[in-house]
Amino acid sequence: MKNLIKLAGLVIVALCLMTSSAESAEHDHANRKHHEKAATKASVNPLVEEMRVLDAAFREIVSGVVVGDGPRVLSAIETLHGSMEKTQSALHAGEVKLPRNPQKIKEFENFDKEFHGELEALAKAAERDDGKMMASFTKRLLDGCVRCHGEFRKQGR
Repeated sequence: MKNLIKLAGLVIVALCLMTSSAESAEHDHANRKHHEKAATKASVNPLVEEMRVLDAAFREIVSGVVVGDGPRVLSAIETLHGSMEKTQSALHAGEVKLPRNPQKIKEFENFDKEFHGELEALAKAAERDDGKMMASFTKRLLDGCVRCHGEFRKQGR
């Protein structure tokens, strides 16, 4: 009888924990959905979205270059297709303002076109699986990121 009471007590405790865990999981899921919606609204800015996509792509590009994996680099570059065009279109429509030096929009556009031209050259090197050229283009591209951010991104962020 004592064992049966202990077992019943354990079952009740387990059920309480499972209910609590399920409620907590539900709360976590609702919280995650709320943050995803907020992130989606925040990412409506095509320039910011392009920077997010570039950040993710470059993490993969650098990893691919380090191990000499041209197909991996090429795959990462392919995730960027269309991002420049969306940014350019939004800039011309006045939907996006440069955070710093907004009067230098033409210079920004030239940086952007040059950058994407370098990406194409990196893609060709990746197609040939040319590790030396992939490393060279990746360095030039990252230098371009630093140069552009120095000119157009707000300080202190």
